[in-house]
Amino acid sequence: MKWLAMMTLLLATQASAHHGWSEYDAERPLKVSGSIEESGYEHPHGYVRLKAGDKTWLVVLAPPSRMENRGLSPAMLAKGTTASVLGYQNRNKPQEMRAERITINGKTTELR
Repeated sequence: MKWLAMMTLLLATQASAHHGWSEYDAERPLKVSGSIEESGYEHPHGYVRLKAGDKTWLVVLAPPSRMENRGLSPAMLAKGTTASVLGYQNRNKPQEMRAERITINGKTTELR
C-alpha cells in the first residue's frame, strides 16, 4: 500500500512540474522565421532559440522521440540553420512560443 501511495505522489509531482499548453495563446497563431542560434534535443521537450529580426525566440518543440519518429533529427536543428515555425506565443513570456510545426530546408515537421 505504501508503494502505491509513493507512486501516486511521484506521478502527481511530475505532472505539476510539466507546464500546460494553456499558457500559450492558441487563438492567435504566429509564424516566425529566422536563424537557429541554439538547440536542445532533450526531455521533456526539445527547443530552439530562433533569431528573427531583432528578437530571439525560445521555441518549445516536441519530445525528442516524437521529433525523431517524424524525421526531425538533431542535425537538422544545427546552429545557423534557417527555420520557419508556426506556433503560439506564451501569454506570460513574450519571448517564448510553442511550435505546432517547423519547416527546415523545405521539409515541414508536424510537432503536435
